[in-house]
Amino acid sequence: MMRLFLGIIGRDLRLALRHGADTLGAVLFFILAGALFPLALGPSPELLRRMAPGVIWVCALLAALLPLDRLFGSELEDGSLDHLLLTGLPPALVALAKMAAHWLTTGLPLLIAAVPMAIMLDMPSHAFPALMAGLIPGTMALSLFGGMAASIVLGARRGGVLLPLLVLPLVTPVLIFGAAAVDSARIGLAWAPDMELLLAILAGAFPLCPLAAGAGLRAAAE
Repeated sequence: MMRLFLGIIGRDLRLALRHGADTLGAVLFFILAGALFPLALGPSPELLRRMAPGVIWVCALLAALLPLDRLFGSELEDGSLDHLLLTGLPPALVALAKMAAHWLTTGLPLLIAAVPMAIMLDMPSHAFPALMAGLIPGTMALSLFGGMAASIVLGARRGGVLLPLLVLPLVTPVLIFGAAAVDSARIGLAWAPDMELLLAILAGAFPLCPLAAGAGLRAAAE
């Protein structure tokens, strides 16, 4: 079962390397969207420094949404979703493997791109650990919630329109606590409580989102 699980992840990683437009598009969107804020808000260093945590988290959230409509959609279109569900792996683990691949191909590059984004927005260097420590569980939670929503709208008409409407309310707490942790670190306050809340959200999403996503995959295949 573990071999099948890792095989699905490896398959998605190979496809992402072969067709890197989704990953590249998400990273470029993240950087370009963040670059628009200094142009719109003006060159005030103090204003950019104060808004940097929220800007980075909002841009990361929106960038992670871009590849979600293809997370299960391509398998449904070419019929490979039926083959994945017939491998003997439970649908929840199939969904979890796809979510893990989404994080490796989208969340991980966004983590790397967050460092130059923070430098561009003049974030203090002592806030970088809080930023990176928050983005790791935060982007994992985004992949879990996004994968669950993508499976629910799979095969639905105008699923691409419904997907953000489902994901954005679910990930709002992640956005709030992630940005609050960085802001607390920026002004010298303790950011551990916000991190604990982020980890609690991830701990709740880890078992529940794959189960819901597996039910959505079964329904779409039927």
